[in-house]
Amino acid sequence: MIAVNSLRLRLLVGAVIWITLALAAAGTLLAALFRAHVDRRLEAELTIQVDQISAALERGAAGQLILTHQPSDPRFRKPYSGSYWQVDGAEGPIFRSRSLWDVALSLPRDASPDGAVHRHRISGPEGQRLIVVERTVTLPDVPGAYRVIAATDEADLTAAAAAFTRTLVVSLAVLAAALFAAAAMQVRVGLRPLHRLRTGVAAIREGSIKRLQGSFPTETQPLVDDLNALLQRNEEIVSRGRIQAGNLAHGLKTPLSILANEVDRLAADGAPQLAGSMRGQITTMQQQIDYHLARARAAASIDVPGARVLVAPSVAAIRRTLARLHVGRDLQFTIDIPADHVFRGEQQDLEEMLGNLMDNACKWARGRVAITSRRDDGRLTVAIEDDGPGLPAEQQGFALTAGARFDENVPGTGLGLAIVRDLVSLYSGAITLGSSGL
Repeated sequence: MIAVNSLRLRLLVGAVIWITLALAAAGTLLAALFRAHVDRRLEAELTIQVDQISAALERGAAGQLILTHQPSDPRFRKPYSGSYWQVDGAEGPIFRSRSLWDVALSLPRDASPDGAVHRHRISGPEGQRLIVVERTVTLPDVPGAYRVIAATDEADLTAAAAAFTRTLVVSLAVLAAALFAAAAMQVRVGLRPLHRLRTGVAAIREGSIKRLQGSFPTETQPLVDDLNALLQRNEEIVSRGRIQAGNLAHGLKTPLSILANEVDRLAADGAPQLAGSMRGQITTMQQQIDYHLARARAAASIDVPGARVLVAPSVAAIRRTLARLHVGRDLQFTIDIPADHVFRGEQQDLEEMLGNLMDNACKWARGRVAITSRRDDGRLTVAIEDDGPGLPAEQQGFALTAGARFDENVPGTGLGLAIVRDLVSLYSGAITLGSSGL
């Protein structure tokens, strides 16, 4: 289905309109030219007949006008055939064709120069509409002037023009269909580079390629070059953002470490309450720095096109790390991740989210952790479950807030789920907490 604002539709509609108008104008012009041509040929034929009849007029022995022979055309002998001739004198018709039978042609009286061909349209026998060519002639030794007349039924001209028009309409319709097909093919071929461009951009978004490749027409090559340059620029900005975030984290951790050492000295110098208060504030500062730096790094990389990471290898790597961290607990991991499941984003973001969720599951699990994934309508869903005590529904919202902790004896900062929530939302996703079936 073609959209209303489609460029292809606009080009096709424009081509159809112009082809239709051009063929309609050409058809009208050709029909008019054909009728004019047939009309001239008909007048020329009638003029020849007038000349033949004029040549057959002579002076008789008694000085009267005689016709030595009649035109040989058999149509002149068939009554009301549509072809007629007549010779008029001062008193009216003198000679006429057998096809007129008992009817005489009545022409208007007009001043025609001697010998000049003159044309009329008059009514004829049986209601026919006649085209008439006449010439006024005079003969030596024969008194008076005589009008030599040849006529034919205009219906013959109309029938010929109608037959030609019907054939012309059919021919132009076939030509129009061929031109419409050619225009559609031309539009399809002409827009093919845009389809290639769209396919290339989709491949970049999917992560199959990093840049638009191949040669494009001169009209679209500048767009391709600018898009590739924009992608390169975007990658450079993301890289600088990560470096700056890392530098900021390093620059803040050093002063915080110095403050922590000073707190220890205060505690040793006999100010344990002040030291405890400062230590709590330093811990809060460290948590906030870690949280906001993670958000800044994720926000910088979220719009990088072409990022594409397999889920299964990342899950396997995180599982090995967590197994070493919880080596004394004998945790059993169940992993069901299809090999072709892909996360469309940065590997660091995927590992940040999976690492926090899997680490949280390991902390609360009694002995089993399960990681599965599925893909629905192009969206990836990863489920991480454990056989721990679970979380009441009224506490699930609070668990996603920064710094939320339910048991101070369980190690952690309370930032993991909040970071996952923010990362997931940046990728237009959602995190859902619930009860496990383990």
